[in-house]
Amino acid sequence: MISFIKNLALDAGRICLDGQKQLTIHDLEFKSAKDIVTSIDKEVEAFLVKALLDRYPDHGILGEEYGAVQTKSGFRWIIDPIDGTTSFVHQLPFYSISIALEKEGEMVLGVVYAPALGQLFYAEKGKGAFMDGTPIHVSGTRELDKAVMATGFACLRAGWQNNNLPIFNEIVPQLRDIRRFGSAALDLCYTALGSLDGFWEMNLNIYDIAAGIVILKEAGGVVTDFTGAQQFPQKGIAAANKRLHNELIRILAKYSASSKL
Repeated sequence: MISFIKNLALDAGRICLDGQKQLTIHDLEFKSAKDIVTSIDKEVEAFLVKALLDRYPDHGILGEEYGAVQTKSGFRWIIDPIDGTTSFVHQLPFYSISIALEKEGEMVLGVVYAPALGQLFYAEKGKGAFMDGTPIHVSGTRELDKAVMATGFACLRAGWQNNNLPIFNEIVPQLRDIRRFGSAALDLCYTALGSLDGFWEMNLNIYDIAAGIVILKEAGGVVTDFTGAQQFPQKGIAAANKRLHNELIRILAKYSASSKL
């Protein structure tokens, strides 16, 4: 199964790379004032859905653009055809294709492919995490002042009054540095790889993070909501190695308690 999904992600990546070269203003739509979708997002999702249903006709599917295909099989594929559409539109490389498999409510397989970077991340429950065939593991960083982390601002794009800016302002001065890639799937994968030491964000959807969660956990990472519980992404998402995760939650929990998360 994992080989099929990896090849499927690579094929979808070729659609993205070809489509990005030809993208025009006429290929853009606005879900809201700041939230865009392209014809390529829809083309990639349609391609993935067809391929998955041809192979697994009794499985359910949840996609960002076309919604859900419901079944009673206990298996559900969760797809984000282009996570990081803004980067895609602006000809930046930090976007990805994210495909996860959920079995009886548990994420058991994840594949994330960044076509412009040529990076393929994947994991199955209990079998470890990999990038391009090489095993990966979270960093061993133990102190915030030695950590490089990532975050995002979906909360601002959505117009939330309770947003990430106060958290950002408190955490960033305690870090070595911060990065902002614009793809939560890649942020989780780079944390799994050890290139980032941690990641947090608000106002995400399950298709943004499903595959990345499998990869991060199999790389030895910890992922929770802002309180340390498992209600993510509804109550925010925090991911890191175990030591840094405890430090992140120490800060994030007080914001969760005082907000409408």
